[in-house]
Amino acid sequence: MTPTIGDTLPPFTLQATGGKPISLADLKGRKAVIYFYPKDDTTGCTKEAIDFTALKKDFAEAKTEVIGISADSLKSHEKFAKKHGLDLTLAADEDRTLIDALGLWVEKSMYGRAYMGIERTTILLDADGRIARIWPKVSVPGHAEEVLEAAKAL
Repeated sequence: MTPTIGDTLPPFTLQATGGKPISLADLKGRKAVIYFYPKDDTTGCTKEAIDFTALKKDFAEAKTEVIGISADSLKSHEKFAKKHGLDLTLAADEDRTLIDALGLWVEKSMYGRAYMGIERTTILLDADGRIARIWPKVSVPGHAEEVLEAAKAL
């Protein structure tokens, strides 16, 4: 499935920071930003998580939950969150069930070397659980602010 505006995400339940799993059903009735990122504690991913954390109060005022998802383990997420003072939910999709279902596990290239990884993508869900906006191939600078503005307008 390629995510498309108006679609719903496939059902999922993932282990998350904060001690309880997160599922699509848990988000019913509220807006949510779900951002998919390649790897805990790497430069771009750290910047993105810090940017979303810095705007947590603004997202809460817009009645929007923010969830970061990667294929890293819950233990890795907890260490990452503690190290950088992240105050948002990070969910572990270690078997890539949701990541693969959305077509976000792709071939990438760095320094001429091909490898598989997550394509940095953000999805904004409306309160009915439908995709309201998609940001594929995200460039981190200014991204969290742009997503916040879209969430406020929804």
